[in-house]
Amino acid sequence: ERLLMMKGLLKPTGSIYLHCDPTASHYIKALMDAIFGHENFINEIVWCYGGTGSPKRSFKRKHDIIFFYSKSKKYKFNIQKEYPSNPSTIKRYNKKDRHGKIYKEWNTRGVIRKVYLKPEPINDWWNISVIGATSRERLGYPTQKPVNLLKRIILSGTDEGDVVFDPFCGCATTIAAAEELKRRWIGVDIAYHAVKRIVQKRLSDKYRLVEGEDYIVEGYPLSFDAAIDLWERDKYQFQRWAVETVEGFVTTKKTADGGVDGRIYFDDPERGILRRMQIEVKGGKQVGKQVMYALRGVLERDGCAMVGLIVMHPLSDQKRRNWLNEASKAGQIEVNGKQYNRMQILSVSDILEGKRFLTPLPVGRGTGQGNLALPDISP
Repeated sequence: ERLLMMKGLLKPTGSIYLHCDPTASHYIKALMDAIFGHENFINEIVWCYGGTGSPKRSFKRKHDIIFFYSKSKKYKFNIQKEYPSNPSTIKRYNKKDRHGKIYKEWNTRGVIRKVYLKPEPINDWWNISVIGATSRERLGYPTQKPVNLLKRIILSGTDEGDVVFDPFCGCATTIAAAEELKRRWIGVDIAYHAVKRIVQKRLSDKYRLVEGEDYIVEGYPLSFDAAIDLWERDKYQFQRWAVETVEGFVTTKKTADGGVDGRIYFDDPERGILRRMQIEVKGGKQVGKQVMYALRGVLERDGCAMVGLIVMHPLSDQKRRNWLNEASKAGQIEVNGKQYNRMQILSVSDILEGKRFLTPLPVGRGTGQGNLALPDISP
């Protein structure tokens, strides 16, 4: 579905690059042929990279595939060149002039001439290193690609001022590369974490871009009415937005109501374990006593450290008294010498005002670990 939409969005001069690994590339090639047309297939690029590993029953798997398709024969393409990397060539061209150009000396009948090394059009296999474990470029995103890879693609298919669109923008590498190359850009990601924690932080910290001035963000609620609209259109996406906004991790299974829509993980250094708060989201108007009793049951049944309830509408005075009474029965926990209520509640209005559950510092806050897969361990 995303590829069909991409074809519709592309200009006649546009192109699309799709990255995958060799286990799926042959299936995806057939899919791309069906959507974009075999006649619009341009290149299969092999992205090669090094790395550790010593398999016993196979060759080392150290390449991915990038498919390059156009929408029409009018596609824009800028030839990219690089200097030869053959060791014997580098050995011969061992001098530089005052402008930094590489050359070798050639003796022709006693006359010394300078022969300059010329860049050549790049091949359809690219030797670009992956991001090292200790690299400053690394943001902790599992599918993060090196910015040099995206720069090569963007330089090949666009000019300054053109639009680059990444429908899976993740940790914003495509956006970062487009910004540095003076292209306009659009990024889309389903994860609220990716947008708020990674994309916007990267744009602010490195490029000093300001939301509302240099770029705009759309697609998630910024008002109470927008939150209600999201609930009515897609309850699961509303739950996802609510959980991720309060620094939680969304549960992967869509269930009618299992009492757990998300979790917030936090360290307990004194006990040396990872603990969690279970989160339930209620978007309807009616939040009765049975919800409070159920959450008490989650504390006792699942053995989690804390539970949090997110409701669409603020509680009435009576319901709030009932909640506080039930919450007091659950008691408190102590972490790093501070006390935290084991049962807490937030309304959507609270969230939009910037209020959050009172917990120890959640794992992943401000670190870019938005889609970290954490084990369900330790109460």
